[in-house]
Amino acid sequence: MLLKSTTRHVRIFTAEVVDNDLKFHPNKLTLDLDPDNEFIWNDESIMKIKQKFNQLVNEREGKPLDDYELRKIGSEIEFLIKFLLQNGQLSYNPDCRVMNYSMGLPKTNKEL
Repeated sequence: MLLKSTTRHVRIFTAEVVDNDLKFHPNKLTLDLDPDNEFIWNDESIMKIKQKFNQLVNEREGKPLDDYELRKIGSEIEFLIKFLLQNGQLSYNPDCRVMNYSMGLPKTNKEL
């Protein structure tokens, strides 16, 4: 049975991508990052997310993949996204269909 965990910016599935479709796989996880394109990503920030995701998955090796574990992984990835944003390694996408600043207002050098 396909399990999934969905947060604002992270979707995790117990599946693999086959011909652009998700196919259930009991021993694989697939990460869908920022499905609404709220951020502008660079290679370095994507690499950090992938490394963290792989680390979190490896830490859970041997544990059952259930909703709770998937939510924990998704939450930790969300925290990393916020950290990257707050440290200027990631920025909001001004062309996003809805600008809601879900991770906080952008930091500027100007005082408001």
